[in-house]
Amino acid sequence: MVKKLDTLEQTLAYQFSNPELAKLALTHRSANAEHNERLEFLGDSLLGFIVADLLFELNPGASEGELSRMRSSLVNKTALAAIARKLELGKFLQLGTGERNSGGKDRDSILADTVEALIAAIYLDGGMAPCKAFVIAINGSKLATKSGVTKQKDAKTRLQELLQAQGRKLPDYEVVEVAGAAHEQVFHVSCKLESLNIQAQGSGSSKREAEQAAAEKILDSIEANKTQV
Repeated sequence: MVKKLDTLEQTLAYQFSNPELAKLALTHRSANAEHNERLEFLGDSLLGFIVADLLFELNPGASEGELSRMRSSLVNKTALAAIARKLELGKFLQLGTGERNSGGKDRDSILADTVEALIAAIYLDGGMAPCKAFVIAINGSKLATKSGVTKQKDAKTRLQELLQAQGRKLPDYEVVEVAGAAHEQVFHVSCKLESLNIQAQGSGSSKREAEQAAAEKILDSIEANKTQV
């Protein structure tokens, strides 16, 4: 675990004075009686405040509604899970055997909660300054004014408007699997775009969240392939 912690600190660009906080942030409730849910609670509030404060300063002309949409695009579970995958947090997670075997290390809800827990751990370990620096680092250019404006609309809406502008058929969404216990279900949704022969799958704790994740992947695919829509 010591070696893993060293690697994690390099990934986070932050060194913990109290390594136990980092370990706790990475511990899911399935693995231990002492887990990261309390840290997740605090991290959620810290993230919301820091992002709101930054967006308020960066977007002096934005309305309350615009700021709310910008914040939502940055703090939702899908966005946080994407950050977790970029940081490769899955390989550091402490999960129970059942959760690990069922793919918990790549589950959006678990990954997103871990990001929030780490935000709280950094805050408790070093204070607000490194916590704010970490939030800025993981969001990068998405906090910029122009980027924030373009992210006001969710992925499904942006994909729909992109296709409608060119008179193309809208994508088909289909639930391909619902996994997990009733209180912690994970939806897997397929998004198929026949006009461009593109298909992607997204996962989330709700059908809507999974559809948004799939739509985001389609948009990323269009951008990556420089497809003219």
